[in-house]
Amino acid sequence: MEPGARPAKRSSGAAEAPAELGGSPKRGRWAPPTLPTEPALYDGPFPFYRRPAEEGRFSLDAQRCYHPDARQLRYFAPPRAERPEPAFDLRHGYRDLYVRRDEGRREGLEHLLQWVAGNRDRLRAQGDAAGRPVNADFVTWRGHLTKVLTTPYESQEGWLLAVSLFRGTLYVSEVETPAARQQREQRSDMLQELAYMGYKFERYMCADTPDGSPDPTGVVNTNEAFCTVVRTRLGSHSLLFAGEVDCADPRGAWPEPPACYVELKTCKELHSPAQRRSFYRYKLIKWWAQSFLPGVSRIVAGFRAPDGSVATLETFETMKIFQLIRGDRGCWKPAVCMNFCEAFLAFLKKVVTEDDPQLVHLFAWEPGRPVSYTRHQGAEHVFLPAWYVETMSGGKSPD
Repeated sequence: MEPGARPAKRSSGAAEAPAELGGSPKRGRWAPPTLPTEPALYDGPFPFYRRPAEEGRFSLDAQRCYHPDARQLRYFAPPRAERPEPAFDLRHGYRDLYVRRDEGRREGLEHLLQWVAGNRDRLRAQGDAAGRPVNADFVTWRGHLTKVLTTPYESQEGWLLAVSLFRGTLYVSEVETPAARQQREQRSDMLQELAYMGYKFERYMCADTPDGSPDPTGVVNTNEAFCTVVRTRLGSHSLLFAGEVDCADPRGAWPEPPACYVELKTCKELHSPAQRRSFYRYKLIKWWAQSFLPGVSRIVAGFRAPDGSVATLETFETMKIFQLIRGDRGCWKPAVCMNFCEAFLAFLKKVVTEDDPQLVHLFAWEPGRPVSYTRHQGAEHVFLPAWYVETMSGGKSPD
Protein backbone atom coordinates (compact mmCIF):
# COMPACT_ATOMS: atom_id res chain seq x y z
CA MET A 1 0.00 0.00 0.00
CA GLU A 2 2.92 2.31 -0.62
CA PRO A 3 2.62 5.44 -2.73
CA GLY A 4 3.31 5.05 -6.41
CA ALA A 5 3.84 7.42 -9.27
CA ARG A 6 0.98 8.35 -11.55
CA PRO A 7 0.33 5.65 -14.15
CA ALA A 8 1.92 6.21 -17.52
CA LYS A 9 -1.13 5.38 -19.61
CA ARG A 10 -4.02 6.27 -17.38
CA SER A 11 -7.12 8.00 -18.61
CA SER A 12 -7.43 11.70 -17.89
CA GLY A 13 -10.96 11.05 -16.65
CA ALA A 14 -14.12 11.60 -18.62
CA ALA A 15 -14.35 11.11 -22.34
CA GLU A 16 -16.53 13.83 -23.75
CA ALA A 17 -19.80 12.53 -25.19
CA PRO A 18 -18.97 9.55 -27.36
CA ALA A 19 -21.93 8.25 -29.33
CA GLU A 20 -20.65 4.76 -28.51
CA LEU A 21 -17.54 3.53 -26.73
CA GLY A 22 -14.64 4.70 -28.84
CA GLY A 23 -16.89 6.89 -30.99
CA SER A 24 -17.05 10.66 -31.36
CA PRO A 25 -19.56 13.31 -30.20
CA LYS A 26 -22.52 14.02 -32.37
CA ARG A 27 -22.29 17.39 -34.05
CA GLY A 28 -24.34 20.17 -32.56
CA ARG A 29 -25.68 18.00 -29.77
CA TRP A 30 -24.26 17.90 -26.23
CA ALA A 31 -24.25 14.67 -24.27
CA PRO A 32 -22.99 13.97 -20.75
CA PRO A 33 -19.37 12.87 -20.41
CA THR A 34 -18.63 9.18 -19.89
CA LEU A 35 -15.76 7.24 -18.35
CA PRO A 36 -14.08 4.49 -20.38
CA THR A 37 -13.22 1.21 -18.65
CA GLU A 38 -10.73 -0.57 -20.93
CA PRO A 39 -7.87 -2.02 -18.81
CA ALA A 40 -5.15 -0.66 -21.14
CA LEU A 41 -6.11 2.91 -20.22
CA TYR A 42 -5.25 2.30 -16.56
CA ASP A 43 -2.18 0.10 -16.95
CA GLY A 44 0.54 1.92 -15.03
CA PRO A 45 2.24 2.14 -11.64
CA PHE A 46 0.21 1.41 -8.54
CA PRO A 47 -1.42 4.59 -7.17
CA PHE A 48 -1.03 5.88 -3.63
CA TYR A 49 -3.26 3.96 -1.23
CA ARG A 50 -2.95 4.77 2.45
CA ARG A 51 -2.88 1.84 4.86
CA PRO A 52 -6.50 1.51 6.06
CA ALA A 53 -7.14 2.39 9.70
CA GLU A 54 -10.14 1.13 11.62
CA GLU A 55 -12.31 4.05 12.65
CA GLY A 56 -15.03 2.02 14.37
CA ARG A 57 -17.20 -1.08 14.34
CA PHE A 58 -20.84 -2.09 14.67
CA SER A 59 -23.02 -5.20 14.74
CA LEU A 60 -26.33 -6.38 13.34
CA ASP A 61 -28.22 -8.92 15.44
CA ALA A 62 -30.49 -11.85 14.54
CA GLN A 63 -33.35 -9.43 13.79
CA ARG A 64 -31.06 -7.19 11.71
CA CYS A 65 -31.09 -4.49 14.41
CA TYR A 66 -28.11 -2.13 14.67
CA HIS A 67 -25.79 -2.04 17.69
CA PRO A 68 -22.79 0.31 17.98
CA ASP A 69 -20.49 -2.41 19.34
CA ALA A 70 -18.67 -5.65 18.48
CA ARG A 71 -21.16 -8.13 19.94
CA GLN A 72 -21.29 -10.09 16.66
CA LEU A 73 -17.51 -10.38 16.23
CA ARG A 74 -16.39 -14.01 16.00
CA TYR A 75 -12.93 -15.49 16.31
CA PHE A 76 -10.88 -17.59 13.93
CA ALA A 77 -10.66 -21.19 15.20
CA PRO A 78 -9.45 -23.39 12.33
CA PRO A 79 -8.82 -27.14 12.51
CA ARG A 80 -5.23 -28.27 12.98
CA ALA A 81 -5.01 -29.96 9.57
CA GLU A 82 -5.59 -28.64 6.06
CA ARG A 83 -7.88 -31.63 5.45
CA PRO A 84 -10.47 -31.39 8.25
CA GLU A 85 -11.22 -34.64 10.10
CA PRO A 86 -14.04 -35.35 10.41
CA ALA A 87 -14.93 -33.58 7.17
CA PHE A 88 -17.01 -30.40 7.33
CA ASP A 89 -20.54 -31.12 6.08
CA LEU A 90 -21.57 -27.84 4.47
CA ARG A 91 -25.01 -29.14 3.51
CA HIS A 92 -26.04 -29.95 7.07
CA GLY A 93 -28.92 -27.78 8.30
CA TYR A 94 -29.88 -26.25 4.96
CA ARG A 95 -33.51 -27.31 5.23
CA ASP A 96 -34.14 -26.72 8.94
CA LEU A 97 -31.36 -24.55 10.45
CA TYR A 98 -31.29 -21.65 8.01
CA VAL A 99 -32.71 -18.16 8.66
CA ARG A 100 -32.29 -16.00 5.56
CA ARG A 101 -32.08 -12.25 5.49
CA ASP A 102 -34.80 -10.60 3.43
CA GLU A 103 -32.77 -9.60 0.38
CA GLY A 104 -35.80 -7.88 -1.12
CA ARG A 105 -35.51 -5.15 1.51
CA ARG A 106 -32.97 -2.69 0.16
CA GLU A 107 -31.07 -1.29 3.14
CA GLY A 108 -28.83 1.09 1.24
CA LEU A 109 -26.45 2.95 3.55
CA GLU A 110 -28.85 2.73 6.51
CA HIS A 111 -26.62 0.98 9.06
CA LEU A 112 -23.47 2.81 8.05
CA LEU A 113 -25.30 6.14 8.39
CA GLN A 114 -26.41 5.13 11.89
CA TRP A 115 -22.77 4.65 12.80
CA VAL A 116 -21.74 7.95 11.19
CA ALA A 117 -24.49 9.87 12.99
CA GLY A 118 -23.53 8.30 16.31
CA ASN A 119 -19.89 9.28 15.83
CA ARG A 120 -20.33 12.65 14.18
CA ASP A 121 -18.49 14.58 16.90
CA ARG A 122 -15.19 12.86 16.14
CA LEU A 123 -15.79 12.66 12.38
CA ARG A 124 -16.22 16.41 11.99
CA ALA A 125 -13.54 18.08 9.89
CA GLN A 126 -11.43 20.17 12.24
CA GLY A 127 -10.54 23.53 10.72
CA ASP A 128 -12.29 22.65 7.47
CA ALA A 129 -13.31 25.89 5.76
CA ALA A 130 -16.27 24.11 4.21
CA GLY A 131 -17.52 23.04 7.64
CA ARG A 132 -18.07 19.44 6.61
CA PRO A 133 -19.74 17.33 9.32
CA VAL A 134 -17.88 14.27 7.98
CA ASN A 135 -14.20 14.64 7.23
CA ALA A 136 -14.19 12.42 4.14
CA ASP A 137 -14.69 12.90 0.42
CA PHE A 138 -16.68 9.66 0.09
CA VAL A 139 -18.88 7.53 2.36
CA THR A 140 -19.95 4.14 1.08
CA TRP A 141 -19.89 0.37 1.55
CA ARG A 142 -16.78 -1.68 0.80
CA GLY A 143 -18.85 -3.89 -1.52
CA HIS A 144 -19.65 -0.95 -3.78
CA LEU A 145 -15.96 -0.11 -4.15
CA THR A 146 -15.19 -3.78 -4.82
CA LYS A 147 -17.48 -3.67 -7.85
CA VAL A 148 -15.75 -0.53 -9.10
CA LEU A 149 -12.29 -2.07 -8.69
CA THR A 150 -13.14 -5.15 -10.72
CA THR A 151 -15.02 -3.27 -13.49
CA PRO A 152 -12.17 -3.23 -16.07
CA TYR A 153 -12.15 -7.05 -16.04
CA GLU A 154 -15.84 -7.81 -15.48
CA SER A 155 -17.67 -9.34 -18.45
CA GLN A 156 -20.95 -10.56 -16.95
CA GLU A 157 -22.62 -8.20 -14.47
CA GLY A 158 -23.21 -4.48 -14.66
CA TRP A 159 -23.95 -2.11 -11.79
CA LEU A 160 -25.88 1.00 -10.85
CA LEU A 161 -24.63 3.43 -8.18
CA ALA A 162 -26.57 6.38 -6.76
CA VAL A 163 -24.49 9.39 -5.67
CA SER A 164 -25.48 12.50 -3.72
CA LEU A 165 -23.35 15.38 -2.43
CA PHE A 166 -24.35 16.44 1.08
CA ARG A 167 -22.45 18.92 3.25
CA GLY A 168 -19.26 18.47 1.25
CA THR A 169 -19.21 14.63 1.21
CA LEU A 170 -20.21 12.33 -1.64
CA TYR A 171 -22.40 9.40 -0.55
CA VAL A 172 -22.45 6.34 -2.83
CA SER A 173 -25.19 3.71 -2.57
CA GLU A 174 -25.89 0.75 -4.85
CA VAL A 175 -29.19 0.43 -6.69
CA GLU A 176 -30.32 -3.03 -7.73
CA THR A 177 -30.33 -3.37 -11.51
CA PRO A 178 -33.29 -5.08 -13.23
CA ALA A 179 -30.98 -7.96 -14.22
CA ALA A 180 -29.76 -8.41 -10.64
CA ARG A 181 -33.31 -8.35 -9.32
CA GLN A 182 -34.42 -10.98 -11.83
CA GLN A 183 -31.43 -13.14 -10.93
CA ARG A 184 -32.22 -12.84 -7.21
CA GLU A 185 -35.90 -13.63 -7.62
CA GLN A 186 -35.25 -16.60 -9.92
CA ARG A 187 -32.29 -18.05 -8.04
CA SER A 188 -32.34 -21.84 -8.21
CA ASP A 189 -32.38 -24.03 -5.13
CA MET A 190 -28.88 -25.23 -6.04
CA LEU A 191 -27.51 -21.68 -6.00
CA GLN A 192 -29.28 -20.94 -2.72
CA GLU A 193 -27.71 -24.05 -1.20
CA LEU A 194 -24.27 -22.98 -2.43
CA ALA A 195 -24.77 -19.63 -0.70
CA TYR A 196 -25.75 -21.47 2.48
CA MET A 197 -22.57 -23.55 2.29
CA GLY A 198 -20.49 -20.38 2.52
CA TYR A 199 -22.23 -19.35 5.75
CA LYS A 200 -22.03 -22.91 7.10
CA PHE A 201 -18.27 -22.90 6.48
CA GLU A 202 -18.00 -19.90 8.79
CA ARG A 203 -19.68 -21.86 11.58
CA TYR A 204 -17.05 -24.58 11.26
CA MET A 205 -14.21 -22.03 11.31
CA CYS A 206 -15.31 -19.50 13.95
CA ALA A 207 -15.86 -19.44 17.71
CA ASP A 208 -17.80 -16.97 19.84
CA THR A 209 -14.82 -16.26 22.14
CA PRO A 210 -11.06 -15.96 21.49
CA ASP A 211 -10.36 -19.27 23.26
CA GLY A 212 -13.56 -21.06 22.26
CA SER A 213 -14.33 -23.83 19.80
CA PRO A 214 -16.66 -23.69 16.78
CA ASP A 215 -20.21 -24.98 17.09
CA PRO A 216 -21.34 -26.01 13.59
CA THR A 217 -24.64 -27.42 14.85
CA GLY A 218 -26.32 -24.07 15.45
CA VAL A 219 -28.68 -22.03 13.29
CA VAL A 220 -27.21 -20.16 10.33
CA ASN A 221 -28.81 -16.70 10.48
CA THR A 222 -27.68 -14.36 7.71
CA ASN A 223 -29.20 -11.33 9.43
CA GLU A 224 -26.27 -11.33 11.83
CA ALA A 225 -23.17 -9.38 10.89
CA PHE A 226 -20.12 -7.66 12.31
CA CYS A 227 -18.83 -4.65 10.36
CA THR A 228 -15.63 -2.65 10.47
CA VAL A 229 -15.53 1.02 9.49
CA VAL A 230 -12.22 2.09 7.98
CA ARG A 231 -10.66 5.32 6.84
CA THR A 232 -8.14 5.48 4.01
CA ARG A 233 -7.09 7.52 0.98
CA LEU A 234 -6.76 6.62 -2.69
CA GLY A 235 -4.73 9.26 -4.49
CA SER A 236 -6.31 12.58 -3.48
CA HIS A 237 -9.62 11.00 -2.41
CA SER A 238 -10.33 10.42 1.29
CA LEU A 239 -12.59 7.43 1.94
CA LEU A 240 -14.75 6.30 4.84
CA PHE A 241 -16.39 2.94 4.24
CA ALA A 242 -17.75 -0.07 6.09
CA GLY A 243 -17.58 -3.75 5.29
CA GLU A 244 -18.75 -6.98 6.86
CA VAL A 245 -15.98 -9.06 8.44
CA ASP A 246 -16.12 -12.81 9.05
CA CYS A 247 -13.81 -13.12 12.05
CA ALA A 248 -10.68 -11.91 13.84
CA ASP A 249 -7.54 -13.90 14.63
CA PRO A 250 -6.25 -12.70 18.03
CA ARG A 251 -3.23 -15.01 17.78
CA GLY A 252 -2.21 -14.16 14.22
CA ALA A 253 0.85 -12.30 13.00
CA TRP A 254 -1.16 -9.06 12.81
CA PRO A 255 -3.15 -8.74 16.06
CA GLU A 256 -4.50 -5.21 15.47
CA PRO A 257 -7.53 -4.36 13.29
CA PRO A 258 -8.10 -4.30 10.42
CA ALA A 259 -5.12 -6.59 9.67
CA CYS A 260 -6.28 -9.12 12.28
CA TYR A 261 -9.48 -9.86 10.35
CA VAL A 262 -9.79 -13.02 8.26
CA GLU A 263 -12.06 -13.46 5.24
CA LEU A 264 -13.58 -16.93 4.80
CA LYS A 265 -14.54 -18.25 1.36
CA THR A 266 -15.67 -21.48 -0.28
CA CYS A 267 -15.03 -22.71 -3.80
CA LYS A 268 -15.45 -25.95 -5.68
CA GLU A 269 -12.42 -28.23 -5.60
CA LEU A 270 -9.77 -27.60 -8.25
CA HIS A 271 -8.44 -30.67 -10.09
CA SER A 272 -6.26 -29.32 -12.90
CA PRO A 273 -3.88 -26.46 -13.73
CA ALA A 274 -6.50 -25.09 -16.13
CA GLN A 275 -9.11 -24.94 -13.36
CA ARG A 276 -6.67 -23.19 -11.02
CA ARG A 277 -5.74 -20.69 -13.74
CA SER A 278 -9.44 -19.94 -14.27
CA PHE A 279 -9.87 -19.56 -10.51
CA TYR A 280 -7.00 -17.05 -10.38
CA ARG A 281 -8.39 -15.07 -13.31
CA TYR A 282 -12.08 -14.82 -12.50
CA LYS A 283 -12.66 -15.49 -8.81
CA LEU A 284 -9.48 -14.43 -7.03
CA ILE A 285 -9.79 -10.86 -8.36
CA LYS A 286 -12.99 -10.36 -6.35
CA TRP A 287 -11.51 -12.02 -3.26
CA TRP A 288 -8.45 -9.79 -3.51
CA ALA A 289 -10.41 -6.56 -4.01
CA GLN A 290 -12.79 -7.33 -1.15
CA SER A 291 -9.93 -7.91 1.31
CA PHE A 292 -7.36 -5.42 0.02
CA LEU A 293 -9.65 -2.40 0.32
CA PRO A 294 -10.18 -2.61 4.13
CA GLY A 295 -6.73 -4.04 4.88
CA VAL A 296 -7.81 -7.61 5.71
CA SER A 297 -4.60 -9.64 5.77
CA ARG A 298 -5.75 -13.18 4.96
CA ILE A 299 -8.32 -15.16 3.03
CA VAL A 300 -8.92 -18.77 4.08
CA ALA A 301 -10.71 -20.85 1.46
CA GLY A 302 -12.49 -24.15 1.90
CA PHE A 303 -12.45 -26.13 -1.34
CA ARG A 304 -15.55 -28.29 -1.38
CA ALA A 305 -16.06 -31.74 -2.88
CA PRO A 306 -19.21 -32.61 -4.90
CA ASP A 307 -20.86 -34.11 -1.80
CA GLY A 308 -20.68 -30.77 0.04
CA SER A 309 -17.77 -31.66 2.30
CA VAL A 310 -14.61 -29.55 2.57
CA ALA A 311 -11.77 -31.43 0.85
CA THR A 312 -8.97 -29.03 1.80
CA LEU A 313 -8.21 -25.60 3.23
CA GLU A 314 -5.92 -23.04 1.61
CA THR A 315 -4.73 -19.67 2.90
CA PHE A 316 -4.10 -16.67 0.65
CA GLU A 317 -2.21 -13.68 2.06
CA THR A 318 -3.88 -10.65 0.53
CA MET A 319 -0.65 -8.76 -0.12
CA LYS A 320 0.91 -11.76 -1.89
CA ILE A 321 -1.94 -12.61 -4.24
CA PHE A 322 -0.34 -10.57 -7.02
CA GLN A 323 2.55 -13.06 -7.01
CA LEU A 324 0.15 -15.84 -8.03
CA ILE A 325 -1.02 -14.01 -11.17
CA ARG A 326 2.11 -12.11 -12.14
CA GLY A 327 3.25 -14.73 -14.65
CA ASP A 328 -0.10 -14.88 -16.50
CA ARG A 329 0.00 -12.19 -19.18
CA GLY A 330 -3.74 -12.43 -19.79
CA CYS A 331 -4.66 -12.07 -16.13
CA TRP A 332 -5.91 -9.06 -14.19
CA LYS A 333 -3.57 -6.49 -12.67
CA PRO A 334 -4.09 -4.94 -9.22
CA ALA A 335 -2.71 -1.59 -10.43
CA VAL A 336 -5.31 -1.42 -13.22
CA CYS A 337 -8.10 -2.01 -10.69
CA MET A 338 -6.88 0.71 -8.34
CA ASN A 339 -6.08 3.22 -11.08
CA PHE A 340 -9.58 2.79 -12.52
CA CYS A 341 -11.13 3.25 -9.08
CA GLU A 342 -9.14 6.45 -8.60
CA ALA A 343 -10.30 7.72 -12.00
CA PHE A 344 -13.91 6.79 -11.17
CA LEU A 345 -13.81 8.75 -7.90
CA ALA A 346 -12.39 11.75 -9.77
CA PHE A 347 -15.21 11.37 -12.31
CA LEU A 348 -17.80 11.50 -9.51
CA LYS A 349 -16.25 14.67 -8.13
CA LYS A 350 -16.29 16.27 -11.56
CA VAL A 351 -19.93 15.40 -12.25
CA VAL A 352 -21.63 15.75 -8.85
CA THR A 353 -21.02 19.33 -7.75
CA GLU A 354 -24.41 20.51 -6.43
CA ASP A 355 -24.68 20.05 -2.68
CA ASP A 356 -28.24 18.75 -2.36
CA PRO A 357 -29.37 15.46 -0.74
CA GLN A 358 -32.48 15.56 -2.92
CA LEU A 359 -30.40 15.48 -6.10
CA VAL A 360 -29.24 12.00 -7.14
CA HIS A 361 -26.90 11.10 -9.96
CA LEU A 362 -27.24 7.50 -11.14
CA PHE A 363 -23.99 6.11 -12.53
CA ALA A 364 -24.57 3.06 -14.72
CA TRP A 365 -22.22 0.55 -16.24
CA GLU A 366 -22.68 -2.53 -18.41
CA PRO A 367 -19.88 -4.75 -19.75
CA GLY A 368 -18.42 -3.45 -22.98
CA ARG A 369 -19.63 0.11 -22.40
CA PRO A 370 -18.30 3.19 -20.61
CA VAL A 371 -19.66 4.47 -17.30
CA SER A 372 -22.51 6.92 -17.92
CA TYR A 373 -24.86 8.86 -15.68
CA THR A 374 -28.27 10.51 -15.40
CA ARG A 375 -29.58 13.23 -13.05
CA HIS A 376 -32.69 12.80 -10.89
CA GLN A 377 -34.37 15.41 -8.72
CA GLY A 378 -37.14 14.27 -6.42
CA ALA A 379 -38.16 11.53 -4.03
CA GLU A 380 -37.94 8.48 -6.30
CA HIS A 381 -34.18 7.99 -6.13
CA VAL A 382 -33.32 9.84 -2.90
CA PHE A 383 -31.42 7.52 -0.57
CA LEU A 384 -30.17 9.76 2.26
CA PRO A 385 -32.93 9.49 4.90
CA ALA A 386 -34.54 12.62 6.34
CA TRP A 387 -33.40 11.76 9.88
CA TYR A 388 -29.79 11.63 8.74
CA VAL A 389 -29.97 14.93 6.85
CA GLU A 390 -31.54 16.61 9.90
CA THR A 391 -29.03 15.11 12.32
CA MET A 392 -26.00 16.06 10.25
CA SER A 393 -27.41 19.54 9.69
CA GLY A 394 -27.40 20.23 13.42
CA GLY A 395 -30.74 18.74 14.44
CA LYS A 396 -31.45 16.16 17.12
CA SER A 397 -29.81 12.75 16.84
CA PRO A 398 -32.06 9.71 16.27
CA ASP A 399 -33.11 7.60 19.23
